[in-house]
Amino acid sequence: MSQVSYLPELLGLPAVDFQHETDAAVLPAADEAAWRISVNPFDPDETHTWEQEFTAFLDAVDPAGVKALIIGQWGETYEEDSSYPVGLVVAAADRLTSLEAVFVGDLEMEDAEISWIEQSDVTALLTAFPALTELGVRGGTGLLFPPAKHGCLRALTIETGGLPADALRGVLDSELPALERLDLWLGVSAYGGDADVADLAPLLTGTRFPLMHHLGLRNSELQNEIAAAVASAPVVARLRTLDLSCGTLGDEGAAALLEGQPLTHLTTLDLHHHFLTEPMERRVAEALEPHGVRVDLTGRNEPWGDRGVEGRYTAVAE
Repeated sequence: MSQVSYLPELLGLPAVDFQHETDAAVLPAADEAAWRISVNPFDPDETHTWEQEFTAFLDAVDPAGVKALIIGQWGETYEEDSSYPVGLVVAAADRLTSLEAVFVGDLEMEDAEISWIEQSDVTALLTAFPALTELGVRGGTGLLFPPAKHGCLRALTIETGGLPADALRGVLDSELPALERLDLWLGVSAYGGDADVADLAPLLTGTRFPLMHHLGLRNSELQNEIAAAVASAPVVARLRTLDLSCGTLGDEGAAALLEGQPLTHLTTLDLHHHFLTEPMERRVAEALEPHGVRVDLTGRNEPWGDRGVEGRYTAVAE
């Protein structure tokens, strides 16, 4: 689970860890922080459950003022899925009346590998909070995302080492007319990433999410195929930022991008963590940077051993 770390902020608010024993008098105002609630089941000094910690949080701050909530480790996350903390948050919806952003599963590798995070039906949060503008999820195991309707959601991020095809299809079948930013970490088949490029068709046609201006299709073992599909995808014409980073992108995928539709209207093309050769790096930069496109080509990798294409790897897998 490399290159994944705790959120430093959410909704533009700094992440603050709520501690059960903290004097309420020294806490920031409810609307000045993105509150992270977590417990460590492996710490012998940890005596509270996630439910107890969350209850203490609601008693310590003004829940009606809370704008952003980060669900961190809720226990042994490889045994108990996220329906436990999500259900508690949903049950408190009548108190969390200003909630605009939720992130489910803010764990690092030391807490659990990303594939060990047992998720659930996170659309329960969309149903409970009609004013939610941001939803983020880390972990694809057990993730359910049946098609949902939500009029306010502007940003959706799903970070996985393997995104289930059913969850991807559910996202793309959802009615999210306000969605502006979509980030999907597709991952690898060995960790549940069974979607293929054909599953992205409803998104790439540009008929979904009419306000979307940022698209991330990241961390995929199919990054070259995705790049080739994106090269001719109608959706690209209305994007401002395109993120194809953290996957197995090589010269063949980069060439497809350059040979496809113009990308000079983009403000940013993010390709970091890639397998491009230095000549192809220069070719991409020279084609786009003179037009004002910021191209991120950091993190050039070499395949493992002498396996060539087969030795490429995503930034986040297990």
